[in-house]
Amino acid sequence: MVSPDAISTILANPSPDSSSDLPEIIVQVVDLKPTGNRYMFSASDGKKKIKSILQSSLSSEVISGSIQNLGLIRVIDYTLNDIPTKNEKYLIVTKCEAVSPALEAEYKAEVKSEETGIVLKRKHEEIGIVLTPKQEIQTKSAAQIVHEQSGNMAPSARMAMTRRIQPLVSLNPYQGNWTIKVRVTSKGNMRTYKNARGEGCVFNVELTDEDGTQIQATMFNEAARKFFDKFELGKVYYISKGTLRVANKQFKTVQNDYEMTLNENSQVEEAINEAAFIPETKFSFVPIDELGPYVNGRELVDVIGVVQMVSPTMSIRRKSNNETVPKRDITIADETKKTVVVSLWNDLATNVGQELLDMADKSPVVAIKSLKVGDFQGVSLSALSKSNIVVNPDLPEAKKLRSWYDSEGKETSLASVGSGMSPSTKSGARSMYSDRVSLLHITSNLSLGEDKPAFFSLKAYISFIKPDQTMWYRACKTCNKKVTDAFGSGYWCEGCQKNDAECSLRYIMALKVSDASGEAWLSAFNDQAEIIFGCSADELDKLKSEEGETAYQMKLKEATWVPHLFRVSVAPQEYNNEKRQRITVRAVAPVDYAAESKYLLEEMSKMNISM
Repeated sequence: MVSPDAISTILANPSPDSSSDLPEIIVQVVDLKPTGNRYMFSASDGKKKIKSILQSSLSSEVISGSIQNLGLIRVIDYTLNDIPTKNEKYLIVTKCEAVSPALEAEYKAEVKSEETGIVLKRKHEEIGIVLTPKQEIQTKSAAQIVHEQSGNMAPSARMAMTRRIQPLVSLNPYQGNWTIKVRVTSKGNMRTYKNARGEGCVFNVELTDEDGTQIQATMFNEAARKFFDKFELGKVYYISKGTLRVANKQFKTVQNDYEMTLNENSQVEEAINEAAFIPETKFSFVPIDELGPYVNGRELVDVIGVVQMVSPTMSIRRKSNNETVPKRDITIADETKKTVVVSLWNDLATNVGQELLDMADKSPVVAIKSLKVGDFQGVSLSALSKSNIVVNPDLPEAKKLRSWYDSEGKETSLASVGSGMSPSTKSGARSMYSDRVSLLHITSNLSLGEDKPAFFSLKAYISFIKPDQTMWYRACKTCNKKVTDAFGSGYWCEGCQKNDAECSLRYIMALKVSDASGEAWLSAFNDQAEIIFGCSADELDKLKSEEGETAYQMKLKEATWVPHLFRVSVAPQEYNNEKRQRITVRAVAPVDYAAESKYLLEEMSKMNISM
């Protein structure tokens, strides 16, 4: 059933298209073995073999047992790559189907010599026997064969042939010689430093192998100067003679227990003219309600969530260089029933961000790699240049999340993770108890936040909420921007450039808070106000319209003289040529008295030590 001269047919048609009139190609799968998330094998027609690899989408066929070692497959679509340095070609099978399970043995087609008719086997070539026209048999040792094959190769090819390539996941500090094949997926700038031992320079790269495992490599001084121009973003390299050590969690940027150091004696060779590989994106998801410990830290996180809202693109001017960059915010939710805002910048904002805006009504699932966690609105996420976004990924976590959302999540009340932080948790303690000050400390220092907003934590009581203020605004259900009455009927959103039949109400209000040192007016927005009132703006408006002004004012009164922990930002503003402070609530949480008592005891112990 193997197609005669199948390999010759493939070699004669390296790039078939839909118009190609190719005969049926059935080959035997020999030496099938996994490599990363794909499978390598030798395609054989009994006469010739060619090194081959199954596209990752076909891995499930191997796992299910449809494609077996020594079995037969029908090759429907493929790509043939040249490897000049090895004088070989590499077959990438992109579409195929199983024809037969494993045969009892490897199929061998008999070939008759034109001169003598002696039946020979292809196996002779594999053991180094060379047949001359006169049928004189010359044998070569394995060492001679290797020497001849590698003599004219590029250094990178020789390195690949003479050393075993190891996956990054197998490396540890106690190994001796190793060689890795990796792609540069992030490259830092050359930085200078000065310490007690003198001055120097340093830079680092993030490396990813075919399995998607990552590691950070750092180079100092001579090594930094030697390899800075050598490493280029996106290119593949063979690397050896480096050292590993346990990663410093304070500075690591990838998910790996180890970090690599390359010195001036390390070997780095670009892999040229070889079968390229695209590293599989590996995720280590952090649930949204567990993002707190990462706030303002160096460690980056991966998240997965259902898109709840996508904003229009905004233009942000950087203070550092006055450059304008595009930005777009998306809000995602997960099974913890928490939401978080993710800020996308530059190409991610304009490309993937626009794609998400176009499909926002379908609530797509997104998996995002390498995000920085900030404290805006308590907890927020921001994409970096190396961040990677996969829309509706084919992952078990995505399927589970989609099932949850479709069955119950879309009807569930969701809360912002920043607003819902509990001060008794590690995340809450970090936000609500760091930089604790009194109201007097803020109101007596009008210069606070002049360069950039200053952040503080407060413990205070809400002492007054003006009942006659405008408590909310009409918002677009897609982007939360303010809407206006549309011509005829409905509401017009300038941000989304569309009419909607309905809108939602979102809080925007002022409230007075007090503590033992004084009082101040704070501005609060929707997520924080919902925690304070325990209901949405739509629900409060309904209460006011159906039960009257008295019930409405009673609801406001219930929220007063209740202690809260506030995380606030402070910035100056001018009003009628008068310099004022704008104090904005970024996060709010009820007082956890056990955690508060522990905090006060720690503060008193500090006072005793200083006395």
